[in-house]
Formats: sequence, C-alpha cells, structure tokens
Amino acid sequence: MNHPQTISEAAHTVVRDVLAVRPGEQVLILTNPEPDVEAISRALYEESRKTGAEATLVFQPVKTQLDYANRAALAAFGSEPDVCASVSANKMGKDRVCMEKPLTGADGRKIDHIFHYLMDEKKNLRAIWTPGITVDMFCRTAGIDYALLQKRCQAICRALTGASFIRVTSPGGTDITVPVTGRKPFCDDGNFRTGGSGGNIPAGEVYISPLPGKSEGVIVFDGSVSLTGGDRITETPVRVVYENGFAAEITGGTEAQLLREAVEAGEKKADELAAEGKIPAEEAAQLRKNARSLGELGIGLNPAAEIRGNMLEDEKAFRTCHFAIGTNYDNDADALIHLDCLVRNPTITVFYPDNTSCVIEENGGLADWVPAE
Repeated sequence: MNHPQTISEAAHTVVRDVLAVRPGEQVLILTNPEPDVEAISRALYEESRKTGAEATLVFQPVKTQLDYANRAALAAFGSEPDVCASVSANKMGKDRVCMEKPLTGADGRKIDHIFHYLMDEKKNLRAIWTPGITVDMFCRTAGIDYALLQKRCQAICRALTGASFIRVTSPGGTDITVPVTGRKPFCDDGNFRTGGSGGNIPAGEVYISPLPGKSEGVIVFDGSVSLTGGDRITETPVRVVYENGFAAEITGGTEAQLLREAVEAGEKKADELAAEGKIPAEEAAQLRKNARSLGELGIGLNPAAEIRGNMLEDEKAFRTCHFAIGTNYDNDADALIHLDCLVRNPTITVFYPDNTSCVIEENGGLADWVPAE
C-alpha cells in the first residue's frame, strides 16, 4: 500500500530519486501564481537548493493548450538549464517565437518549442511536467515504488515492440484497431536521470503513437475527458467513431459537446495562425486535419492514482487506458491540441506480424506476465 507523503517528502522523492539533481546544476522551475502549483514549486525549489543546485523559480499566468507562454518565461530556457520542472495549473503554453521561426533538428524536422529542442534534440535537459497537479495528488502519487514501476513499464514496452496492431475493447463499448507497425513505445516510468529524459509527476504509463490515418473503430470514453480549459469526469459516456484514423463522429451528452468544441477550437486556431501569416497555409491545413487524428494509446500503471477528473492523475490509474485526440509523439501528425480521454476496464491485445498475439490487460486487469513485485 502507498502512504501519502508530506509535500516536502514528495519533493525530496522527485528531486533526489526521479530527477537525481546534483550539486551545481541549473534547475528551472516554471509555474503559475495558483495556490497548489505554487506550493509544489516552492517545495521543489527548496529541495533543489538543498542538493547544492542553483534553482530558479519563474511565474507566469495560467495557460491553456492554445495559449502562448510568456516570452520572458521561455527566455529562461536560453540559459540551457540541466533540469526543468514545469509545474502548471494547466499547460506551459506554446512558444510564439519558435512557432513563427521553427528551430531545425538534425534530421531536418521543424521544432516549434524551445523546451522540445533542448530535451528531444540537444538532449541536455531532463524534465518533469505536471499539468493540473494538486498538492493532494503530489503527496499521494509521487512516493511510489519506482523500481517496480520501471519493471512493469519495461515488460509492457517489450510486448509492444515489433507489433503490427493493437485491438482495444471494453465493457463500455470500445472496439478499435490501432495499427502501430514500426512504432516504438514510450514509458513514463519516473526515471528521468539523464539528459533527454522526462515525463509526468505522477509518473506511471506506457504509451505509443498510432500510425496516422489508419485506426478504425469506436472508442467510448467512460472515465474522464480532457478539454482545452480543463478536465472532467464523463457523466454520460462519449462515443467517438474513428474512420481512416480520424474522428468522424463525437456523440453523447454534455462532455461530448465540450469535446467537440475543444477539437473545433484546435481546428480554428490553425486557421487563425494562417490568416495572421504566422504559419504557411499548407501547414495550417495539416494542423487542422490532425486535430481529429488519433495521437496516442496509453496504459495507466501508477497504483496510487485514482480517477478524479484530473487527467494528469486519471490517465495513470490502474484498470484504465487512454487515447489522445490530436498531435502524436512521433512528430508525423502535428496538431495544436492533444486531448487525453479515458477508457475504463479495457482489454488490450497486441498482434504481431507472425499472427501471434499477447494480452496486456483483460477487463482492466494486468496479465500475469506483468511483474507484480
């Protein structure tokens, strides 16, 4: 059983065990002047100082998925910190400068945020990001057995490697086939000790990007949904029909209407950027199209996480999986939104090119081959 820590103890765990902050390192903490995230940020700041690191705490107003981050806040990344903790009430915010004049990766791809350039391209930054975290969540979910989590993540990553497609069904009505040929799984396992590594607190998921334009079937979100302005538990399940990899229908009650509006906001933002001359029309067309793409399939693995209407925690809960509408993690289907939505008690079956298969989860329960201790 996981016992809640104090905020100082949780910060100690994150700084020492998850990020392994060392003396002399530059630690940038970017947050908002909201009670919960400010308290967590100050705890991380004090704990980083205790390690002998040089910590800097930066505040900006709360940002949504479609807002720009403050220029001065992003300018702090010009110091190329060793560690970043983005402790936000919602999101860090987009990078206006890099969206208008993208940085270029070694493979020629465009990178539209300085954070991603330092972490994914230069790999000299390690980080945590915690959109929507609360003090209660931080204290309950940070002090888990990371060694066991990492064993579970590694086992599931091995099962996903080399897969052709994944089929997900659920008692709520989900039945979707997700092609993943050539895709590599990612894990958010709380081991962010080297440059180029990072993930959420709470940690605890394995995820993979579907091949764009390929997924077919129905997803019924009966846990919670994320929206551009926040998250909420689904009182009425949201039914999304995927055809050729894109959401063709979103139906249900109030949550379905709000999810449709969030997707449409992502489409509209792409059009606005093109109209303002900030991005080419062709790029805007792709961003608009991919606002309905299936961007992620993830599996929750944090034993302390619960479904509470906050996707940062919800998507890490046992007996769940989640799908994202919008941008993916393989940088070949970019969008301006990434809306995670939760499915309860899934059955997740992986199929391979030799016609064999492997069940990861059945009706929400992890398979016997996934490490239990």
